[in-house]
Amino acid sequence: MTRVGWAIKRLMDIAVAATALVPAAPVFGLLVLAIRLDSRGPAVFRQERAGRGMRPFRLCKFRTMRTDVDPFGESPRDGEDPRLTRLGRWLRETSLDELPQLWNVLVGDMSLVGPRPLYMSQAQAFDERQRRRLEVRPGVTGLAQIQGRGALPHEEKLEIDVQYVEQASLALDLRILWRTVTGLVRRKGIYQRW
Repeated sequence: MTRVGWAIKRLMDIAVAATALVPAAPVFGLLVLAIRLDSRGPAVFRQERAGRGMRPFRLCKFRTMRTDVDPFGESPRDGEDPRLTRLGRWLRETSLDELPQLWNVLVGDMSLVGPRPLYMSQAQAFDERQRRRLEVRPGVTGLAQIQGRGALPHEEKLEIDVQYVEQASLALDLRILWRTVTGLVRRKGIYQRW
């Protein structure tokens, strides 16, 4: 993608995030209330992740797990994971837990499309090729998410992320966004299998 293409991508991120945050505000309010009523602890979960150029940022999500579990532990492998709250299970399966990341997109930490942001410790362990995924802003969704999401082995997802960096284009972003929306309806590959 050209420099102009990257600039257009950023403008699209800002426009979509800003436009979506306004009508989403009442939904945010209802979800915050529901999360607080369902389990003890904050409604929004913030965690440091590796951003573009390895710059750390605070990822925002609606909390889906109990507050007494390791926040850096292995991702839930199914909806019966005892660490998940009752509401948290539904939030994950509908991907509504990701809604607060629209704020991360608006402020420039993330993009709508890009490699999913990983822990700093995971990024520090990347080999030279895998570090290419840090050349772009991490995304709310990405190429690996539409090709299998949690059903893919970790190393395969990292390779697909690098392929996204190498093939990035506005047309590819639009295709990923469309397939993300249709994939949410099917709810496939939500939980980590590897």
